[in-house]
Amino acid sequence: MGVESYPLDSEIDRYLLHLRVERGLSDNTLEAYSRDLGDFAGAMIEAGRQAAAAIGNEDVSRWVRSLAEAGLSPRSQARMLVAVRGFFRRLVKERALEADPARLVPLPKLGKRLPETVSEAQVRAMLALPSLRDRAMIALLYGAGLRVSEVVNLDLSAIHLEAGLIRVLGKGNKERVVPIGGAVIEAVRAYLQEERPKRLRGRTSDHVFPGRTGDGAFTRQAAFVVIRRAARAAGLPKDLSPHKLRHAFATHLVRGGADLRSVQTMLGHADLRTTEVYTHVDQEHLRRAYDRAHPRS
Repeated sequence: MGVESYPLDSEIDRYLLHLRVERGLSDNTLEAYSRDLGDFAGAMIEAGRQAAAAIGNEDVSRWVRSLAEAGLSPRSQARMLVAVRGFFRRLVKERALEADPARLVPLPKLGKRLPETVSEAQVRAMLALPSLRDRAMIALLYGAGLRVSEVVNLDLSAIHLEAGLIRVLGKGNKERVVPIGGAVIEAVRAYLQEERPKRLRGRTSDHVFPGRTGDGAFTRQAAFVVIRRAARAAGLPKDLSPHKLRHAFATHLVRGGADLRSVQTMLGHADLRTTEVYTHVDQEHLRRAYDRAHPRS
């Protein structure tokens, strides 16, 4: 049965189910997809396009223009168009559509937004704080480039200190192996041997960072509190986030000469283009160094 036999909103529901079951996307990501595709479906149905097969290139272009007219930023427009492209690409792959009407619609041009980061000295200040748990968490975010969700869900069986490796279950349930160095190994070992047993108070848990009760893991929200508290104690901006430590990990690797493919693998990026932003960070670092050494006036 051709896709034109199904209402557009039903096809979108089927695509969202695919993203949840087959690609394992998080609830937050699925909610964003649902919101963006819902906006698109509403515009198409209002224009009389009741099914995916009835939508053409100009329909998609007109929708993107309407987003700009509504005041959405180029970044938001691009995100929404990417969601629509994924939807149509799936239909073409299933042979439910012959051609993708969104494929030739250009993405809005984005200004290059460089990720904020912290210095190595600032990280060292945070790692000098007394809490062994907080040190271990910061060491994994910065020294291994883990996402905060990956840190709080880390199992004891995933850590191989003697080999200097961590097995990480990232986005889409994709596993990767990340090497860790001496400082990270030392911080994690000290926490596991000295502080973790005290925090468990006789309980058992498979989580490296167990929650306060039962066998649950530490929460993302609690991890944000830990990082911000550590930042304040070290005299750093109180809005420091775990993600900025991950950015610092990648930035410092690139500045140290690491190749992008290696950084991509360690970060768990599916697309090298996501990692390429760190080349711009490095170029900006070099430009500032040049300007300091060779002032124009």
